[in-house]
Amino acid sequence: MKIIAVDDERKALNSFVKELRKVEPDAEIFPFAESDAAFSFLSNCKVDIAFLDIEMDGYSGIELAEKCKSLCPQTNIVFVTGYSEYTMDALKLHVSGYLMKPVRADDLLVEMENLRHPIVAVSEQRVRVQTFGSFEIFVDSKPLMLPTAKCKETLAYLVDRKGARIPYSELSSILWEDRPYDRTAQNNTHRMISSLMKTLMEAECGDMVIKSSKDLAINMENVKCDYYEVLNSKELKGTFMGEYMSQYSWAEVTLAELCRMAENE
Repeated sequence: MKIIAVDDERKALNSFVKELRKVEPDAEIFPFAESDAAFSFLSNCKVDIAFLDIEMDGYSGIELAEKCKSLCPQTNIVFVTGYSEYTMDALKLHVSGYLMKPVRADDLLVEMENLRHPIVAVSEQRVRVQTFGSFEIFVDSKPLMLPTAKCKETLAYLVDRKGARIPYSELSSILWEDRPYDRTAQNNTHRMISSLMKTLMEAECGDMVIKSSKDLAINMENVKCDYYEVLNSKELKGTFMGEYMSQYSWAEVTLAELCRMAENE
């Protein structure tokens, strides 16, 4: 399920997305603080639900709703506003719903259960990786339970390197902070990799990692990742909200690159 949320008040937008994730944790949610970016996104991507603030700089929520309906009549449009005088405009557009700020999860749940147009599930990659905010990985929409934090960090680092083959020695220096790659470090690294691959195989997603006797790489074709989508589509850059794999200090290099991209957009 693809959802956009548009509000030029960033604090309100972040709060809304937080509530939305409580209701739809597995959905692809694309928040936009600028209506121009949302308008561009809608020109290239179909969405199932559009939560639109009505009063914004640039395109108004009404204009964005009209754009949605012209491109994809089956998009469910829900206006989110602090004002009640737009009710008639909403009725004229035959939108799915109308929410008053501040929006809570209970309000969203009611709207999600009463959408105007049913959402038809489509087949996608089984593995979904979340990098914006904290790093998380999902298989068939369920969180993948990894045996150790080092296993999880290994996957995060492989995702960050975008398919590059990572020698075991480099991986060891990341996980154990530049300690010498001696016999003990080698054994720890090999045990961790063995445990990771065993878990992936049991989850029937072992093909997401390419493994040799000396290195590892992520198989980018077998994962759906928000970071990769940003790199591959200019219109998706508006979805980056300033956080990337926040639990890992080595991710700060990529975070800085993403921030530069956002500034230059």
